[in-house]
Amino acid sequence: EGLKTKVNANIGTSGVQGALEIELAKLDVAVKAGAHSVMDLSTGRDLCITRRAILDRSPVMVGAVPLYAVAADLVDAGREIESMTASMLLESIAAQCAEGIDYITVHCGVTRRAVAQTHAQDRVAGIVSRGGALLAAWMERNNRENPLLEEFDHLLDIAFQYDVTLSLGDGLRPGAVSDATDSAQIHELLVIGELAKRARNRGVQVMIEGPGHMPLDQIAGNVMLQKRICDGAPFYVLGPLTTDIAPGYDHITAAIGGAAAAAAGADFLCYVTPAEHLCLPNLGDVHQGVVSTLIAAHSGDIAKGVPGAMDRDRLMSVYRKELDWEGMFSTALDQELPRRRWEENRAREGKTCTMCGKLCALQAHNTLRQAGCAS
Repeated sequence: EGLKTKVNANIGTSGVQGALEIELAKLDVAVKAGAHSVMDLSTGRDLCITRRAILDRSPVMVGAVPLYAVAADLVDAGREIESMTASMLLESIAAQCAEGIDYITVHCGVTRRAVAQTHAQDRVAGIVSRGGALLAAWMERNNRENPLLEEFDHLLDIAFQYDVTLSLGDGLRPGAVSDATDSAQIHELLVIGELAKRARNRGVQVMIEGPGHMPLDQIAGNVMLQKRICDGAPFYVLGPLTTDIAPGYDHITAAIGGAAAAAAGADFLCYVTPAEHLCLPNLGDVHQGVVSTLIAAHSGDIAKGVPGAMDRDRLMSVYRKELDWEGMFSTALDQELPRRRWEENRAREGKTCTMCGKLCALQAHNTLRQAGCAS
């Protein structure tokens, strides 16, 4: 409580695209833009080499989803997800924790009952979480409960041993605004709430992942519900995206929802890039995703009264009033873009920009103020 909202950037290869040097460049871009964390979501190429390289290079905390490594290894071996065993999954989790991962997403709340609810209510988008979908397929084909749920005590032992935070994943998060706050989502949240208590009792740090796609008017209520069910555990949200019809601009839809979530009490925002729903993000997408999410986080901090949150805004306003361009650039979240745009379009004379020129309101006000002081 009272801390600034943090921002995570997802990077990582896929089975059809990606190279280590590109993902490391994305890491550098994300950190330079201001990300507080990165997650390696790689599902292709050599996952161990990629993960270790990211860990070695990253100056910020690094998260991972161990299930992805197991699933990718099975695909490479020409095997299906149902051939995974609980011991395979737990061994991968332990190995990644031993490498120095700071936190792991584990979709422990995806139960057979909750999956059945997604089928019964005929969700528009179904299960959109990769981890949730893989576990749902595993449970259905093996006619067994989620191994992460059945082996949760073992999972807690691993997390405690390596001092790794568990990020309890929302494997049944809504992937369409039409599916928001449905029974499957709430069932999973209730399960996660109980697991969070078990984690704390074991001395394991825990945070809760949240939706997803959600209408703007439902976001605050969902944050308050999560905080109540999970006893105030930190809330880590993806977006939420407030509309489904803006592919190519989902960094904006997510920033709108992220600001609302942060204002309502969410603690950690996962970025969304312009590439969401379209392709693997490039370097420019990563930069835009981090900056737009930082804007959302900062806006939320102002709204919920985080101490000192408005100090930078006040300073920016002072610099604007004085037409102090260097001061404005140094105070901006993204210092490079405003400087470049101003220099490309700067006025030929004076301190004003090309928007107003000699009709600049601030310059006129400053002149009046100076005249008043002189008289």
